[in-house]
Amino acid sequence: MKLLDIKQLLNDTSYPGRGIILGRSADNTRAVIAYFIMGRSENSRNRVFTETEDGIRTEAYDPAKLSDPSLIIYHPVRVLDNGITIVTNGDQTDTIRDFMLEGHCYRHALLTREFEPDGPNYTPRISGVVKPDGSYNLSILKSLDGDPSCCCRYFYEYDHPQAGVGHFIHTYMGDGSPLPSFEGEPERIAIETNDAQSFADLLWANLNEDNKVSLFVRCIDLENGSTDTVIVNKNK
Repeated sequence: MKLLDIKQLLNDTSYPGRGIILGRSADNTRAVIAYFIMGRSENSRNRVFTETEDGIRTEAYDPAKLSDPSLIIYHPVRVLDNGITIVTNGDQTDTIRDFMLEGHCYRHALLTREFEPDGPNYTPRISGVVKPDGSYNLSILKSLDGDPSCCCRYFYEYDHPQAGVGHFIHTYMGDGSPLPSFEGEPERIAIETNDAQSFADLLWANLNEDNKVSLFVRCIDLENGSTDTVIVNKNK
């Protein structure tokens, strides 16, 4: 698979929706995690990422303008005591966490979930799991070509990540009505940085100015487990 330029991918569409990037730093010393959200409606744009004890949470920037918390207020990132990091675009973060705490794997958790009930878009649920050794999994749950009677579940597992390489999965292929769901394997991208700030700067600069809302980037040192985290919110 061709190694793609994340700057070009983000510039090619005004609305990839929500996106997850998992991979390895250029110097092969850190696991790299990125998650961003975008919005077209006032309700979706009225959000910020805030840190929690075990990750991050979405919150309303202006609570008075929050018209519907369903599907937009959740924990995108949770870290388990064993060092596993879970990142998703919805409340399936908690489903994966609960199943893992009971000794099951992320696949078992996601077999109980499906795409979001927001027809006609039926937004895919995208999820990632990063293990302490830097190996990672990605998943997408989506309708069958917009047919909500069938949920298609895809799982991608990367047991030996390569230096300077990441995989990018997002909810939509671009803007539209209804919004077209992501298609194909996660996109293989180049990661040319070694720290969270420089990668966050690159992503934020290339996300659509009108639609970007919040960004989370974390680099995890594979030797000692220390973390380097950057959160960027358009609403300040």
